Amino acid sequence: MIQAVLFDLDGTLADTAPDLCYALNCMRAARRLPLLPLATTRPYTSLGARGLLDVGLDVTPAHPDYDALRDEFLDIYADNLCRETRLFEGVTELLAELERRAVLWGVVTNKAERYTFPLLELLGVRSRAACIIGGDTTGRIKPDPAPLLAAIERIGIAPQHCVYLGDDRRDMEAGRAAGMKVIVAGFGYLNGNDPETWDADGIIDRPQDLLRYL
Repeated sequence: MIQAVLFDLDGTLADTAPDLCYALNCMRAARRLPLLPLATTRPYTSLGARGLLDVGLDVTPAHPDYDALRDEFLDIYADNLCRETRLFEGVTELLAELERRAVLWGVVTNKAERYTFPLLELLGVRSRAACIIGGDTTGRIKPDPAPLLAAIERIGIAPQHCVYLGDDRRDMEAGRAAGMKVIVAGFGYLNGNDPETWDADGIIDRPQDLLRYL
């Protein structure tokens, strides 16, 4: 019996791509570069600053200016967390149904707590989550299972009674390593990859479709 559902944040619980694209385009505008359409940056959203700086400024962590550019990007993003970010269509109804069934839910993301907590507050769901684990909560990030294991320790549920929903291969690897059922949010970013190759327990096209796995 599934007693808890854990969600990735970017590309699973919320569509954060527009605001991350905005932060990147602010940097491009400051350098007199043409703005990138959302369709170009969207598939890289789950990779965070690393992926977006690569696609937007051709800068990787090996670049000598990477750290400074990453900090610039993140500072802009911190000031624009929820300009256009919204819960994916159907998530509000899904969370309400989980709560009606007394199924706990929480968030496990590689996004730092500095952005995760205020964003969930702005989206109106922070106080409802049974646990929130950010990318810096445990000192490890997915695909390491440590953040997911920290989540189930907090909520007191055994891993076999949990489902993890995410839109990246790393989510599937982390959830599997933690002993959970893993479901792909097929409506998410997917980083341009084929989720059929991720060895998940299922793929859903709409948030509400998760209910059939409970």
